[in-house]
Amino acid sequence: MKDPEYEAVSKAKRQAESGNPNGAVNTLESFLETDPHNTKVRMQLARTLVYDMKDVETGLLQMDIVLDLEPDNIDAMKAAVTILAKNKKNNKRTVEIYEKLLIVSPDADLYNAYAIFLRIQMIDFKKSALYYEKAISSEPRRPEYHQNYSVLLLNDLKDYKKAKDELEILLRLEPKNESAKKNYELLMKKKFDSKGNLKKRPFIHR
Repeated sequence: MKDPEYEAVSKAKRQAESGNPNGAVNTLESFLETDPHNTKVRMQLARTLVYDMKDVETGLLQMDIVLDLEPDNIDAMKAAVTILAKNKKNNKRTVEIYEKLLIVSPDADLYNAYAIFLRIQMIDFKKSALYYEKAISSEPRRPEYHQNYSVLLLNDLKDYKKAKDELEILLRLEPKNESAKKNYELLMKKKFDSKGNLKKRPFIHR
C-alpha cells in the first residue's frame, strides 16, 4: 500500500528537480488540503517556495505554521534561522529560535552557525568567541571551526596569542591550507618576535 505523504513529497521533489516548481507547489498544496496538519509535507512546501520559487516570505510563513503545529520541530527551526539570519531586520526572531535550538538540539554545527550569526549580524564578538569555543570543544578536529575562530580573533578581538594557537591547530589539521599559512606567516611577522613571543606595544606619552 502506497504512503500518500511519501508519494506527494517524492512527486514534488521530482517536479522541482525537473524545472517545474509550480507543479511541485500544486502537488504539495493539494495534499495539504486533505491533511493540513501534516508538517513533513508543509516543510517540503516551505523549502520548495524558498529555494525553487525564490519566494522567501511565503516559505517562512509555511515554516511558522509548522512551528505553530509543532513548536519543537527542529528541522523547521533550523531551516528558519538559516533564512532569517541573512537579514538584520530579523535579528530578534533569529536569536529567539537559536536560543531555543541551543536547548533542544545543541551540537557543534549549531554552535558554529550561531557564532557566525553573532559576529556578522549582532556584532557581539565576545559571545561569538564563546560559541566558537563550544563548537571546537565538541568537535576539535573540524578545521572550519578553527578557521572561523581565528578570523574572529585576528580581525575583531585582536587576540593574537589565541589566533596563533588556532592557526597552528588548523595547520596541523590542514597542512596545505594556503589561506591559513599566509595568515600565520603575516601574524608571526607583524605581532611576534624572533623567539615567538608577542611583541610589546610601545608606550605612547600623551
